Amino acid sequence: MSALRNEDRVGTPTAFRLDKTNGKAMGVCAGLANYFGGDPMVWRLAFVLGTVFGFGSLVIVYLAIGLLAD
Repeated sequence: MSALRNEDRVGTPTAFRLDKTNGKAMGVCAGLANYFGGDPMVWRLAFVLGTVFGFGSLVIVYLAIGLLAD
């Protein structure tokens, strides 16, 4: 089994980055969508639902990612 080099991983980001150009607030959901693939709206919906049903705990997670990333 060979190790994957960066050029073998086409289209896959090597590190998580905030996407402030496509993001709404801090670019966290757009950055997560770029890193894991998918639609940023799904990530936004997940954060909203998690905040509502988790009694606001995901707001702290969102802010921590937004302030610590990049």
